[in-house]
Amino acid sequence: MRVSRMRVELRQGDITAVAVDAVVNAANSRLLGGGGVDGAIHRAGGPDILRECRALRATPEYRDGLPAGQAVATTAGRLPARWVIHTVGPVHSRREDRSAVLRSCYTESLRVADGLGAGSVAFPLISAGLYRWPKPDAVAQALAALHAADTSVEQVVLVLFDAATLELAREVAAGRQPGSPPASLPAPSVQTSITDGSSSGRPPADR
Repeated sequence: MRVSRMRVELRQGDITAVAVDAVVNAANSRLLGGGGVDGAIHRAGGPDILRECRALRATPEYRDGLPAGQAVATTAGRLPARWVIHTVGPVHSRREDRSAVLRSCYTESLRVADGLGAGSVAFPLISAGLYRWPKPDAVAQALAALHAADTSVEQVVLVLFDAATLELAREVAAGRQPGSPPASLPAPSVQTSITDGSSSGRPPADR
């Protein structure tokens, strides 16, 4: 196993404006665009992203779409990144524990990033928007997955929607979140730096 030197930064802002090697898209399984982060990335990146997504859907592997918890890459088009890594978060359920699927979105995206040779990756807070995952636990699951990842990626930026979510993420990262994360979550193993990133305009909501 590699010894991770990955830095994790929490930042408020617009994920489509973050200059990194790869931007993670909170996609839907159809890979054809949608609302929230998904729509914002397609709008900002231009038609090349959708063109490559359609090409993926034409292959036998993705004929039925991208399953939740998995990830696949396309060009980033006009974004200030080289690649978009598309991943599908789970819809939150009170009856079924889908936290392993949510963590897989992060670890599978990093695995794809490793295959691309990406050194820096920006993530949205996956499933915390339209898919209704409670934000404190969405942050806890994200940090747990990132801290436990076996990856060569050196920098991750977790891009939060607004100031309130950034403050909540700070509290979770410091262990001050309301309630406690599940006992099975891996312990943090990498440094987390937290800054107040800025952006022009209103950032897209997470899926």
